[in-house]
Amino acid sequence: MWKNPNVWIILSGELVAGLGLWAGIIGNLEFMQEKVPSDFMKSLILSCGLLAGILVGPYAGKLIDQSKKKPVLILSGAGRVISVTFMFIALATDSISWMIVFLVTMQIAAAFYFPALQASIPLIVEEKDLLQLNGWDMNISTIARVAGTALAGLVLVYAPISALYGISMIAYLVMLFFTFMLKIPETKDNLNQQSEKASKDQSGFKEVFPLLKRDVGIKYTLILSYIPMLFLGSFNLLIISISEIQDSSSIKGLIYTVEGISFMLGSIAIKYIGAKWKTNNILFFSLLVIGVTELLLHFAHIPAISLIAFGIFGFSVGCFFPTVMTIFQKQVPNEYHGRFFSFRNMLDRTSFQIVLLSTGALLDLMGLENMVLFFGTLSICITVYYLWQVKKKNIHIETGQKEALKV
Repeated sequence: MWKNPNVWIILSGELVAGLGLWAGIIGNLEFMQEKVPSDFMKSLILSCGLLAGILVGPYAGKLIDQSKKKPVLILSGAGRVISVTFMFIALATDSISWMIVFLVTMQIAAAFYFPALQASIPLIVEEKDLLQLNGWDMNISTIARVAGTALAGLVLVYAPISALYGISMIAYLVMLFFTFMLKIPETKDNLNQQSEKASKDQSGFKEVFPLLKRDVGIKYTLILSYIPMLFLGSFNLLIISISEIQDSSSIKGLIYTVEGISFMLGSIAIKYIGAKWKTNNILFFSLLVIGVTELLLHFAHIPAISLIAFGIFGFSVGCFFPTVMTIFQKQVPNEYHGRFFSFRNMLDRTSFQIVLLSTGALLDLMGLENMVLFFGTLSICITVYYLWQVKKKNIHIETGQKEALKV
């Protein structure tokens, strides 16, 4: 796998783009902190971009399946570069309206880029390397998150906010350069078949639903992949709340560091775990551990326990998500990858928003200690229910490539 230049191009581009992404996110928060006093208004502004990404999701998936992946990656990468120029206008004019334009265009570009990237990975490596590459892709994203936020914080000490968007612009240009070097093997016959099948799907996601109905393994994996969202969607609010309970600002950095390192260890270890454990066992064991870590946060007032809980969580999701992504890339027929990953991307954005808003409300209503008990109990109950269903129906979540869906 490591002799494949496409692998190095994707991972290098992911690292550089991730640095730019997180520099921009810190810049967004800093700009809104200066210009928008209301937290509710801040959430509405951020939601505008997410909503735009959700709305274009069906069209993005259909286009990805009808087209070659490389041109989609190039055009969406160029869109990310162009979107940053709107933020420079916002800074020059102190305009929140231009910031909203920036967020909308950025999320629309991302709605095309990430599903196209996920659909491209199975085309550039052999099936036996998919799990390892997915693990390293998520590993690189985590490194970019940690390094990007640290870099952004350092830049803000010595430079204005515009410097952060300068970093973003350079990062997206470098990523675009890397994308031009990609060589994605797509035969003309396969592309014509995919385009013909996708063109029949007027709604964008119409043919995804029969696929989920026919293959219970894919449907269950999709549902199970949202159990960790209870933790991930509330991640930042949990850390803020823990910091307040412990009356410690330094605990926030420690938690991010421990979770990030643990995630990277998990994404590396999954290659060896996957060789010895059945896929079903990896999925359900990881989910049960995630539920237990949520229960552990009932004792978040103890610094050691909060760090242990986030460390265990990081390792578990580091094993869980590469496995889930590999299942989807192998079991979903290639001609439906664009629509399926766009559909999943849309669900991710929607569920993240719901969990984020729910967490804020629950923290006000019942406090951190009771909320994590509720989240942990809910996660374990859902996991046990689907484990029972899998055993009852004798469902084996496979990792082999499926034949095309017949409709």
